[in-house]
Amino acid sequence: QVVFALNQTLLQQESLRAGSFQIPYTTEDLIKHYSCGDLSSIISNHDTSQVPNFINASLPAHERITAQEIDSYFRQELIYKRNERMGRRVKDLLEEHPDKSFFFAFGAG
Repeated sequence: QVVFALNQTLLQQESLRAGSFQIPYTTEDLIKHYSCGDLSSIISNHDTSQVPNFINASLPAHERITAQEIDSYFRQELIYKRNERMGRRVKDLLEEHPDKSFFFAFGAG
């Protein structure tokens, strides 16, 4: 799975550099929408997560299954479990120090 993920990542990067594949939004788009408080237009239209997307309709069936397994693993580990850990830490801090004020900042994943 690691070799597959590395190969797919390299293929995507090569396609980006060759101009045959384009990300549907730019960093400037993200900054502009973030500054305006409106990421929903980009988030709802595109997958902006930092989780690599290995699922590709042109892959053979057995590779598509591998891609789905990797995608599921990354989303579980990098998003869901991370959010649970952060939530527990925030809850613990608030319960341990009810008299203190806190500021928490979270990435949009």
